[in-house]
Parts: sequence; C-alpha cells; structure tokens
Amino acid sequence: MKVFGVTGWKNAGKTGLVERLVTEITARGFSVSTVKHAHHSFDVDQPGRDSHRHREAGAQEVMLSSGARWALMHELRGAEELSLGDLLARLSPVDLVLIEGFKREGHPKIEAWRAETGHPLIAPGDATIRALAADTPPETDRPVFDLNDTAAIADFILSEVEL
Repeated sequence: MKVFGVTGWKNAGKTGLVERLVTEITARGFSVSTVKHAHHSFDVDQPGRDSHRHREAGAQEVMLSSGARWALMHELRGAEELSLGDLLARLSPVDLVLIEGFKREGHPKIEAWRAETGHPLIAPGDATIRALAADTPPETDRPVFDLNDTAAIADFILSEVEL
C-alpha cells in the first residue's frame, strides 16, 4: 500500500482536504483508506448502546456488524498507543492510505496551512513535508498549491507515490 499524509496545525484545513482528496482520488479509480490521529480521548460509540455497554463492562474488543458495514473497536486499557505501522498493518489492502495527523512519523506529507491561524509553517523543520497546500502562498522552498485546488494536489500526491 502507498501512504501519504496531510499534516498541519489545528484549523488549517486538514480534514476538508483529506475529504476532498478521497473523493477526487476514488473518482479516478483508485481505492483509498484513511487513518486519522486524534490527540484526545475520543469515542465512536454512544452511551446506552449495546456496544458501549460491552466496552464499559470490560471487553477488550467489540465488533459491530450489519449488512452495510462492520466496525471493530479496541480498548487499549492502559497499553501504549499503537504505532502508525501497527495501525497500517490492520488495514485491508488498498491503493493509497491517506493519513491525517501523525506529524512526527516518517511518511511523506503535504502541509495544510492557513495564514489566518497565525501558526508557523511546520515544513522548514521537517523534510518529510514534500509540499504545502495553503490559502496564501508562504515563503518556502517546497511546491505550494492552493488549498482548494484538490485536483492539482491529488495529481502531486499520486505522482509522489507513483500511482
């Protein structure tokens, strides 16, 4: 599987960019999966639902299945967070995995950046960032794409991963 990331500070447009990239790249006939890193405790389950009750009772894993989808929730219960490599190993094979977040991992990335947030660029100190997707062109030695030019960004990513 080919892997490419979208990174950046909070409110830089990462999630919207990943969403548009998935739509664009799958429309071109490629299979795509995503991995999103959350920096806080999150829950995909809802209190009161059977699956939530199973987890609260102490189940290590809870699998839900229907005719439309299946989902597996795994509780770490104090164990260390899995590495990106371990997470990728659990995915079914696809042409491309888009990774949102995971700033410190060594995979190639594009940085989403919005001037209005006031955050500095990550790219100057990170060689894994191959290009920027920005609302205003910043000073950089990397290629810069308009944050909303999804087709051009997709072209760049697919070229980088040789798809």
